Amino acid sequence: MGKYSARSAGEYPGVINESSWQWPAIFTWLQTAGNVSRHEMYRTFNCGVGMVIALSAPEADKALALLNEKGENAWKIGIIKASDSEQRVVIE
Repeated sequence: MGKYSARSAGEYPGVINESSWQWPAIFTWLQTAGNVSRHEMYRTFNCGVGMVIALSAPEADKALALLNEKGENAWKIGIIKASDSEQRVVIE
């Protein structure tokens, strides 16, 4: 998540819905075994997300349908929106 660039999203932060996926067990183990904060986990690891593509809402729906049709595990993880936050990524 730490590699997200708000520049590609018109300088608005990505707002990630943390409940849109479940962390693979390895990330939970790493966090516990290493006593790593949630913030640092997201800054350092993808926590099971993999690649993120930012698209307009109508295009996102088309892309999700196509990717899932082709056997990829694709889902919506959040939105890009105007915010007063200084953070590039906001986890909710």
